Amino acid sequence: QVQLVESGGGLVQAGGSLRLSCAASGIVFSINPMGWYRQAPGKQRELVAVITTGGSSTDYVDSTKGRFTISRDNAKNTVYLQMNSLKPEDTAVYYCHTMLGDHWGQGTQVTVSS
Repeated sequence: QVQLVESGGGLVQAGGSLRLSCAASGIVFSINPMGWYRQAPGKQRELVAVITTGGSSTDYVDSTKGRFTISRDNAKNTVYLQMNSLKPEDTAVYYCHTMLGDHWGQGTQVTVSS
């Protein structure tokens, strides 16, 4: 049974930081490219960041470049999203996703107040 469990969301003021974690089980984590998505109220889910299996290559949606950093620890079966200089428009539910098998976590709410 595949499980992706996100944590680390919360309420933060604009300019603040949060670090999201996604712990995976039931998959061979090290062979899965991973992604973080987000969905704001009334909007479509969008891809925020992706990372390759070994972590050597990453990519980001333009609106988060320079502020967000995706990383992974294959020994801990965990992928992270460090979010700095948060803006109110970053408010959304954030989900992690396995590129292989198309598995999703339950999401964690991030709210950025102005």
